[in-house]
Amino acid sequence: MLAAAPRTRAQLADALRRKDVEDDVAERVLGRFTDVGLIDDKAFAQAWVRSRHAGRGLARRALAAELRRRGVDSETVGEAVEELDPDEEARTARALVDRKLRTTRDVDPVKRTRRLVGMLARKGYPPGTAYRVVREALEAEGADVPDGLDHLD
Repeated sequence: MLAAAPRTRAQLADALRRKDVEDDVAERVLGRFTDVGLIDDKAFAQAWVRSRHAGRGLARRALAAELRRRGVDSETVGEAVEELDPDEEARTARALVDRKLRTTRDVDPVKRTRRLVGMLARKGYPPGTAYRVVREALEAEGADVPDGLDHLD
């Protein structure tokens, strides 16, 4: 038997609402689940950040948006994404760029740069980080660095 995927308190409340469970009953059930540790949004958020950063390379901004969509409160979201080490985030961005570099070698340098920066932006990396990581990767490869990318940080 497969275990159910972890859910936030808000996701479980929505599921109970869809099943037409009365609000006061749902609140008692959710409260009890929280009391005994079956619902823990803080642990959920921390695990989510570790998993999605390692597995998909998502940065803080994207991770925070995903957690908010799942009903995690802002304070818990902030605490969870703050645990992500900035150096680890930069290493992950560089690994993503390095993998993409191999598949874009024959692409025009400006278009290639735009694709690489865009890929990082979609994963939630701030523009300064994205441009810096792409510039460093292109320089390390000995590739052309388009004008304007040589002074951005």
